[in-house]
Amino acid sequence: MNNLNDPQEWNIRPDLGVNGGVGDGNKWNYALLVPIVGLAAFRWIWSRESQREVLEVKNKYDKSMQAIRDDIERKYKETLTENRRETIHLELELEKQKKHAEGCRQAMALQSQQLMEERRRLSQEREALTGEKRREMQVGATGALFHNALEKESESEWYEGAMAALREVEEGLLKRQEAFCSVLVPREKRLEIETGLLVRAVQEQSLARLDIERGLKDIFSNDRKCAQYMNMDKRKNGSLMWVYLRYWQLQVTLQKHRRAEATLLETKSCNL
Repeated sequence: MNNLNDPQEWNIRPDLGVNGGVGDGNKWNYALLVPIVGLAAFRWIWSRESQREVLEVKNKYDKSMQAIRDDIERKYKETLTENRRETIHLELELEKQKKHAEGCRQAMALQSQQLMEERRRLSQEREALTGEKRREMQVGATGALFHNALEKESESEWYEGAMAALREVEEGLLKRQEAFCSVLVPREKRLEIETGLLVRAVQEQSLARLDIERGLKDIFSNDRKCAQYMNMDKRKNGSLMWVYLRYWQLQVTLQKHRRAEATLLETKSCNL
């Protein structure tokens, strides 16, 4: 469009021809065409260059972003791996602590059970000791009385007479066995000794209670042991006779204990 405010000859007008005619406007058309074409070329060149720079910047940006993404992804993977490793470590440590706690709990339970058993055992032992002490106190008093009764029986006339009679029987058996083992003593002497022992066993009351007669006959029939030749110790002769003598002594001791027990029971009955 034409600007009416512009001076004359500045606007583009139709070509008026030669000398001011319509054709004089061509110079303006060419004058404007050159800058327009230059501008278009500049714009085209600038656009291509801008596009190239934009592409370069975009590529650099993409590369930078890709590197950043790769770095972030790598760090994320490393962090994730480290976290997993730490998690596994913590889980193992937690499991270890759990097992340790379970072991401590079982140990404490076992120790508690052992303490309870030890306490029960000590209680039973204390009760047993208390009962034993009570029994000892009872037995102690009874034992003292029984011991006194035994001492009295040991000093009694029947006991001393029985032990003296057994010593005489022992001396007679020693003489009988010596005569049996000696080739110098006649058989009649041995028979005389045996007859005297049998008569004493029947007549002596303390010996009769022990049934010594039957034992003497067994000795006279079966005791044939003699010591070696030239033996001077009479107590090495005989074998069965020593068994009977020990048996008769035990019989006397048993009678003594029975008499002491009877005396003790009689004393208790009187106290009741």
